[in-house]
Amino acid sequence: MSLDPATFQPQHFLWRCEGKVATVTLNRPERKNPLTFESYAELRDTFRALAATESVKVVVLTGAGGNFCSGGDVHEIIGPLTKMDRDGLLEFTRMTGDLVAAMRACPQPIVAAVEGVCAGAGAIMAMASDLRLSSRDSKTAFLFTRVGLSGADMGACAILPRIIGHGRAAELLFTGRSMSAGEGERWGFYSRLCDDVQAEAETLAASLASGPTYAHAITKRQLDAEWNMSIVEALAMEAEAQADCMETRDFHRAYEAFAAKRTPEFRGD
Repeated sequence: MSLDPATFQPQHFLWRCEGKVATVTLNRPERKNPLTFESYAELRDTFRALAATESVKVVVLTGAGGNFCSGGDVHEIIGPLTKMDRDGLLEFTRMTGDLVAAMRACPQPIVAAVEGVCAGAGAIMAMASDLRLSSRDSKTAFLFTRVGLSGADMGACAILPRIIGHGRAAELLFTGRSMSAGEGERWGFYSRLCDDVQAEAETLAASLASGPTYAHAITKRQLDAEWNMSIVEALAMEAEAQADCMETRDFHRAYEAFAAKRTPEFRGD
């Protein structure tokens, strides 16, 4: 099921769509934008619907009020979890994992614009995005151990080591300490640090949205699919994927534009 970007009105976060770029803004600034059971579910369902929403080419994920996300709400999530039985706990942990799965499965590149606090599930959502930009003062923490939980949460043990390396991921997941913005950039978690992270994320998103969006979707799919492949398997799969791209009109239009010394116009077909 797709969504209509012009009329979509989520209950638990802000939504704005300008041109081909949709912006999801976590919007509880008075508490640094924590998540609730309901916002987890609505975010999951939104990213699932985006997989079938062709008019949206790129998604920007951000938070209101100078912070990204402080993680699960202590009173609305952590407290109730202590009173649940095993079935209830599994229902919750599978739902949170499904949010990451939906973010990775939607074909649109997701650009996380991070500033201020980025902790717990907030750090996971940044991790699950395709590109991450940060303000110079952000603090990113996978702080599950601080509440007696493991770092094995929402795919962190699978995804984080692939971004920053096993040793650095292990340190953050065991200690729960904050990663500074500078560390995040040096380690490759953040692509760059920005004086105005919102503006730079929007500029990057607009640039991606004007590019070959079918090809971008293939790139996103292959980055995930090739994690567990041999080089030989990856080469075979990439040969098929690139041949698919070579059959698109975008590819043919790009050749004609370059031959005529014009800027190519990509339409995603």
